Amino acid sequence: MKPLENIKILDLSRVLAGPYCTMVLQELGADVIKVEIPITGDDSRYFGPFKKGKSTYFISINRGKKSISLDMKKPKAIEIIYELVKKVDIVTENFRPGTMEKLGLSYDKLKEINPKIIFASTSGFGQTGPESRKPAYDMLVQAMSGMMSITGWQDKPPTRVGVSIGDIGAGLYTVIGILSALYQRTITGLGQRIDVAMLDCQLALLENAIVRYSVSGESPKPNGNQHPTITPFEVFKTKDSYLALAMGNEQMWQKFCQTIQRPDLLEIPQYQNNLERTKHREELLPEIKKEIVKKTTAEWCEIFENAALPHSPVNSIGEIMQHPQVKARNMIVETSDNLGGILQVAGNPIKMTNIPDSDKREAAPEIGEHNYQIFKEMLNFSDEEIDKLKNDGVI
Repeated sequence: MKPLENIKILDLSRVLAGPYCTMVLQELGADVIKVEIPITGDDSRYFGPFKKGKSTYFISINRGKKSISLDMKKPKAIEIIYELVKKVDIVTENFRPGTMEKLGLSYDKLKEINPKIIFASTSGFGQTGPESRKPAYDMLVQAMSGMMSITGWQDKPPTRVGVSIGDIGAGLYTVIGILSALYQRTITGLGQRIDVAMLDCQLALLENAIVRYSVSGESPKPNGNQHPTITPFEVFKTKDSYLALAMGNEQMWQKFCQTIQRPDLLEIPQYQNNLERTKHREELLPEIKKEIVKKTTAEWCEIFENAALPHSPVNSIGEIMQHPQVKARNMIVETSDNLGGILQVAGNPIKMTNIPDSDKREAAPEIGEHNYQIFKEMLNFSDEEIDKLKNDGVI
């Protein structure tokens, strides 16, 4: 039995941040009922890449969920949501703040219907503050938070992180909030409101950038692949490709110099400790680079492996998907449907003894695929009632 197997989620979210959150919860066993606009569905159904006309972007984030269709501009659809709220544990949404209130689906309203409900809102800037109702996209919060200002190189324009860390970070923090609220509900018997902002999450992910500014009064600059306080911590050109090296302490540094056959570097006062090496990295790194470029990446990997020193080739996505460690951890799994065929997606990184680590995942749903199942099982609607909802454009 998976940890969240008896938990039901009514998922009103769309695109990425909210659906990523409920994808993680579904992997942990939750039953996710995804609410989509009739006919058109989630916006991300129209995001590429496509396979046989279907969005693999949508499939990768919504596999294993159930889909019902509701036009929430119609009063009957809101009544149905009220009835479903009585039967579920969690409601998730990532509309712009104020939208749920306009729809009649505020937390205050839903907790009257079900005091145990956990209501999780993920938005760009949160439910409070002067800019709470501004629209947000991943790149906007990366830019606003300062994340882009420390990514890339100083002589290049600001750089977006290569994945949608604004959306994904918010999705993961929402998962943490939901799991915490579920635990607290076992003590209090009550649900609560969770308010997660993409901007807040980016600030939380800035690691040491904020404290560096607090200490120095100067905004950190992008350092490319270098670490701000550790040297050597860099990507080096080899004879045939690139190699990442990170020597995090003095013992590693000493062993590293011996391994690349440069024991003379240990005698130079400016390189005696990490603080000094970082101060003098402009002189040190060229010395290391001219050694690393002499051998291929494979040759260096074998040398550093034997020396037990931290290293990694810079893999392409295709290479890492075939990596034996990734395969051993079941991190590339397959999902499929009748039209799109088999698709490889990322597996569940949370390994638990109560979660069987299958290499298969359920398919992503079609729009409203589970209308009849959900409305019959959870609300006791008859076929005739569901047919009428369809004819009236409610579903």
